[in-house]
Amino acid sequence: MNEGRSAATTIDRRPPASTPGRSLARRSVFFFVFWLMISKMEPAGAVVGAATAVLAAWLSLRLLPPGAARPRPLALLLFAARFAGQSIRAGFDVARRALDPALPISPGFVAYRPLTPPGNGRAAFYALSSLLPGSVPTCEEDGALLVHCLDVREPVAADLEAEERMFMRALGLEEARR
Repeated sequence: MNEGRSAATTIDRRPPASTPGRSLARRSVFFFVFWLMISKMEPAGAVVGAATAVLAAWLSLRLLPPGAARPRPLALLLFAARFAGQSIRAGFDVARRALDPALPISPGFVAYRPLTPPGNGRAAFYALSSLLPGSVPTCEEDGALLVHCLDVREPVAADLEAEERMFMRALGLEEARR
């Protein structure tokens, strides 16, 4: 092999970053397909739908510019299925603890250091983690998320880390972190 090869000659096999024109086109198609679905694919509204889709795409680019995230559909589907399962399991656990006073609880706060870079991805993870029963993210303090939970003896931080890693994989955020 060529051991003298420098890092500058390494080939990057990732697809090129999306240009503003590509992002506008992709989002326009997404919004137009959505328009077609809600308009029951009536041809009379296609022109208005196309114009609205382009306007919505342009506005979405202003509000949420394209970033380094590259969502992975299969990983996103697996994450959604796991999230649903975890929510159901945690919901039963919360109900069981509420209905059986003999079950020990030890409410309190756990500090969790997020892996997701600051920005929209981290905000989305915080919002998502607030949906899991038994724990509620309260605030960020010194770079750590303070989570109120029913039982601080449970592996809350480890569970959050597992969820966050899966979330990052689903949205392609682990490459943005490197």
